[in-house]
Amino acid sequence: MRAAGRVVAEMHEAVRAAARPGVTTAALDVVARGVIERRGATSNFFGYHGFPATICTSVNDEVVHGIPSGRVLLEGDVLSVDCGAIIQGWHGDAAFTMGIGEITADAQRLIDTADAALAAAIEQMRSGRHLGDVGRAVETVVAAAGYGSPRDFCGHGIGRAMHEDPDVENRGRPGRGPELLEGVVLAIEPMLIAGGDDDVVQLADGWTVVTADGSLAAHTEHTVVVGPHGPEILTRA
Repeated sequence: MRAAGRVVAEMHEAVRAAARPGVTTAALDVVARGVIERRGATSNFFGYHGFPATICTSVNDEVVHGIPSGRVLLEGDVLSVDCGAIIQGWHGDAAFTMGIGEITADAQRLIDTADAALAAAIEQMRSGRHLGDVGRAVETVVAAAGYGSPRDFCGHGIGRAMHEDPDVENRGRPGRGPELLEGVVLAIEPMLIAGGDDDVVQLADGWTVVTADGSLAAHTEHTVVVGPHGPEILTRA
């Protein structure tokens, strides 16, 4: 899984470097696919339940699962990228949100809060903690900032399949849920809605999920293992 995670981290770096005003989301998919091919990996997104691309590109009010297309990124856009890789049957999965060119202070605060929520959740990935501690960490950061979080989308276990049990919800009760033991691997993924609403809508393409109130969204994710000395992020360079 470390090898798969390194490929995902490289995909993130390559897409971040290529994402700028005037570039299409389809072009970013080509960049990510190039990393997959160079590293001898397999995409766990392409073909998954029919998904037609290597990465998800969600722009502005799109929360998750946006399909790369001829859409041109504009100055001030907020872009979320989710992608994964398989090496020798083991999966990695991670996401990030970034601004395109100059973005507003409000948009940057949303991105920073998503990153902070993920960091707080990762800190709970220690032997003896509980799944509810992870969700509660996300919920606390999101609520303090006044943002919303969709209830029907969450993180997940990961290993020989991209999505395994348990669901890793972005809310929870401390000390509740399965105990975290050394070796447990979770894909933790906070999703934030700037307007404070929890409602989302799926578009007619059957994939793209947008905020019901039309406000900006952010999505961040890492694959994390409970290590002998604390959390280890497998999808960070």
